[in-house]
Amino acid sequence: MNQKMFQPLSFLKRDAAPGTAQPWLLVLMHGVGSNEQDLFGLAASVPSQFHVVSLRAPHAVGPGAYAWFQFGVTPQGQRVINEAQEADSRAQVARTVSGLSLQLGVPPERVVLGGFSQGGIMALSLLLTQPQHMHAAMVMHSRLLAEVLPFQAPPAQLQGKQLWVSAGTRDLVLPPAHAQAVRALAQQWPLTLAYAEFPGAHEITPHELAQAMAWLQQLTV
Repeated sequence: MNQKMFQPLSFLKRDAAPGTAQPWLLVLMHGVGSNEQDLFGLAASVPSQFHVVSLRAPHAVGPGAYAWFQFGVTPQGQRVINEAQEADSRAQVARTVSGLSLQLGVPPERVVLGGFSQGGIMALSLLLTQPQHMHAAMVMHSRLLAEVLPFQAPPAQLQGKQLWVSAGTRDLVLPPAHAQAVRALAQQWPLTLAYAEFPGAHEITPHELAQAMAWLQQLTV
């Protein structure tokens, strides 16, 4: 790859604890209308053996507000996405993660992609289409994009991967039915699924965060 042509996405970073022999990398992606500062606030809760990187989505939708792709809702309630933006963002995330993995000396088998809402959509999409970049995905209050299914990697490439899916029982933005649909499909894939629903709206509650961090910790054992 021509390095002059590749500009990684903007990000904030917290290093793993000094002296960590085999550090992991957690890459976080925010929801629509937010930025890299948002999920970086979770870094203090992430196990110390992880480098934590919080990415900024490439498409500006307002001052300090970004999206991985823009979308609309039809009168029938169907979500319609900007497929070109989604594909571009997915490619940029993949290149950025690959570059960070190389720079930090963290192999893909110790890389986790995570996100909330649209950021979780991106994490799940990357797991399904380019699983070679990661060991696991952490998907919170999100949904599966039907638009990426034609690009899904062969199921055998998901062998040994891990997936966290969580939802809020009172989430009106992305109701738990979306997470349940992901669970139903994931049960057909050769990966290890952790699924949980938590009392709450479109938010990461303290209990959900604690459970997700415990899941991250067990990945490293």
